[in-house]
Amino acid sequence: MEAVERLRAICGALPEVTERPSHGAPTWFVRGKSTFVTLWQHGHHDNDFPHLWCAAPPGVQGELTAEAPERFFRPPYVGHRGWLGVRLDGPVDWAEIAELCEDAYRTVAPATLVRRLDA
Repeated sequence: MEAVERLRAICGALPEVTERPSHGAPTWFVRGKSTFVTLWQHGHHDNDFPHLWCAAPPGVQGELTAEAPERFFRPPYVGHRGWLGVRLDGPVDWAEIAELCEDAYRTVAPATLVRRLDA
């Protein structure tokens, strides 16, 4: 299964998520407004490898980039807001990606949707 198909299944299972291209890349939104995951299938700017950007709770970006810099990085444009870059050009743990996507969703979704997810 291709990365975009896997991410569609993961992100699409979350409440009130939509997908549409943003800057030419498949991107997932909460209630059509708040971006929480973007897939760069062919790389983006200096990061010339497949990867995704996802919103992350405070402190997670620093923790994961220090722990596993071969897999995680600070993405351009959104990295200063704590977003996380995740490389997809090596072995990919899709269960881990699902957790990161859910954490991204929880980071940007309104409390009512997070409660719905938890129910």
